[in-house]
Amino acid sequence: MQYRPLGRTGWNISTVSFGAWAIGGTWGEVDDTDSMGALHRALDLGVNFFDSADVYGDGRSERLLAQLKRERSEPFYVATKAGRRLDPHEASGYNRANLTAFVERSLVNLNTEAIDLLQLHCPPTEVFYMPEVFGVLDDLVTAGKLRHYGVSVEKVEEALKAIEYPGVQSVQIIYNLFRQRPAELLFEQTQKRGVGILARLPLSSGLLSGKMSAQSTFAPDDHRQFNREGAAFDRGETFSGLDFNVGLQAVEAMQGLVPAGQSMAQMALRWIQMNPAVTCSIPGGKRADQVADNVAAADLPPLTGATMQALADIYARYAKPLVHQRW
Repeated sequence: MQYRPLGRTGWNISTVSFGAWAIGGTWGEVDDTDSMGALHRALDLGVNFFDSADVYGDGRSERLLAQLKRERSEPFYVATKAGRRLDPHEASGYNRANLTAFVERSLVNLNTEAIDLLQLHCPPTEVFYMPEVFGVLDDLVTAGKLRHYGVSVEKVEEALKAIEYPGVQSVQIIYNLFRQRPAELLFEQTQKRGVGILARLPLSSGLLSGKMSAQSTFAPDDHRQFNREGAAFDRGETFSGLDFNVGLQAVEAMQGLVPAGQSMAQMALRWIQMNPAVTCSIPGGKRADQVADNVAAADLPPLTGATMQALADIYARYAKPLVHQRW
């Protein structure tokens, strides 16, 4: 496993870490025994950073991480998120009372006295122009409820605004072979300010695993079934906002570029790691074997210049016209 600094926290975290959305819900059926097996395997393989949210299974993934903490002695970091419990999800809801209540609930779920890293959970764009929200987070750090805080965003614009606040240690953003815009300007700015990047949905909801086809089906409670057009939350969270069939065509074009002995998913994760501005990717995993396949990408050799250029050309052909300017 390789490790990189996370912002100015002083932490060095695994370059392939663990995203806990899938073990919480909205990715089809999930079994807690399998989920715990996946979490344990991640720790066994050197993962020391786990990303959750209070709405993943209504706290389910947070409670699983608390269980992992009880069952293992190795130290690891847990990030969670707050804000999406608001209904309606409006900027005015990001106030002191609500944020404090969300934090207190996550503290209980995680069975801890202080949250390692709290992230605003893709709030409305207006929130990033509300200094008082970040003042509340500063106060929660002072009160010992949070060790650090960051943001999870949908758009590059939101990230650029967020990093103007000195307390922001990390930006979580979709960055993968189908969503390459963050590398154009944002990463340069985060490096200058010492802000970490957490690359979420690194496998584009599984599209970049290379295991899907036009015949693939998804359960009714799987966001890959119900959110393709953005019916439940931002469309960009499902298949990176890319039309499913277009994504399949792009993956097919990439198949011939996968280095010998690697999986498509490993190439996709290694591609993310090629950018030094990225602290880590956070692929999900419901089972131990999925985690092992993902984590192996951390120690693979760099992709060649020719492969990187070919992947850039595929992005320009298939994905860029559809997603680049939207997020």
